[in-house]
Amino acid sequence: MKYTFPVFALFLSLFLLGCKMTQDNQNYTLYVGTYTEGDSEGIYEYQFNPKTGAMKSKILAAPLNNPSFIKLSPDKKYLYSVMETDEFEGSTGGVMAYRINEKGGLIEIGPKASVGAHPCHIAISDDGKFLAAASYTGGSASIFKLNIDGALQQDPQFIDLKVLDTIKTSHAHSAAFTEDGLFIADLGLDAVKRYKNKEGQFVPNVQATINLPDGAGPRHFTFNNKGNQLFVINELNSTITSFKREGSGTYTVMQTVNTLDENFAGDSYCADIHLSEDGKFLYGSNRGENTIVIFKVDENSGKLTLVGRESVHGDWPRNFALDPSGNFLLVANQKSNNIVVFKRDSEDGTLRFLHEIELPSPVCLEFLEIL
Repeated sequence: MKYTFPVFALFLSLFLLGCKMTQDNQNYTLYVGTYTEGDSEGIYEYQFNPKTGAMKSKILAAPLNNPSFIKLSPDKKYLYSVMETDEFEGSTGGVMAYRINEKGGLIEIGPKASVGAHPCHIAISDDGKFLAAASYTGGSASIFKLNIDGALQQDPQFIDLKVLDTIKTSHAHSAAFTEDGLFIADLGLDAVKRYKNKEGQFVPNVQATINLPDGAGPRHFTFNNKGNQLFVINELNSTITSFKREGSGTYTVMQTVNTLDENFAGDSYCADIHLSEDGKFLYGSNRGENTIVIFKVDENSGKLTLVGRESVHGDWPRNFALDPSGNFLLVANQKSNNIVVFKRDSEDGTLRFLHEIELPSPVCLEFLEIL
């Protein structure tokens, strides 16, 4: 059948319009990890609209005990969750693996004991071959090798941080794999520990410890896009410390800034930290002051300048996340049982409250962009 040009043009226009409508209606899948001591039952799933910031279609994606931290694999095919407990298989916490189907649903692959008690964080190497689970009470990290099907292998490498320091009590709180190896923030040791991969085993790096002041309590951390600056948020003294990576591969202190308003007089504890995709703004959460603090990152020097802080419209902002578009910031308020959505201004970094939804004990937010 032959079409005249006007008819062909009409079909083309309708096709392009359909593609645009599909793109405009494309939602992100948002997974939410929770604590299950109350009314929560595990990992929840929402559909998030990157045009409006609306959240809908809540479902229980996976029943699980205390999935307080969840992490997607780099290829977005698998989701991993801690089971923050000391009762899995009798005396430890656990890590659960899920395969993600084409609609974003979670299909259980299977659990493994984390060796350490109360695992609270997961990191996955960029090549998808290693998973590190940091255990808070256990003061340790377990390094699992991952199979090609996403399953965790048996017999993980166990790094016992307690034996490295006999004065302070170890509380491993987060981890990350980089080109420099494995980094582990230890809140109890006031240090970020460094390891390098040596034939599949992680051993202390040349600069084995990045020290922070006594009582700082380093909790979470992030790197800039160039990989030459490290930002550590300290839970106990409510500060953010930035480090510069020297040519030798060692990290030295650049700057420490307070996260709380100078007039705030109550107790507050930092939790999470994230950098905007363009590297221009750094965000941190304050539990107690109940705010997100905002800093501008100088493009040349990397120095932090306070932009301001925004109320989280709730209590105890545990973790928060920037959506893949970078236009929204979502906060999980653990004690007030709500998730708050902010519109983010990419020019000045500020946040504008949009709306909130109720969910029991939300803790961790993880976006999956399905294209």
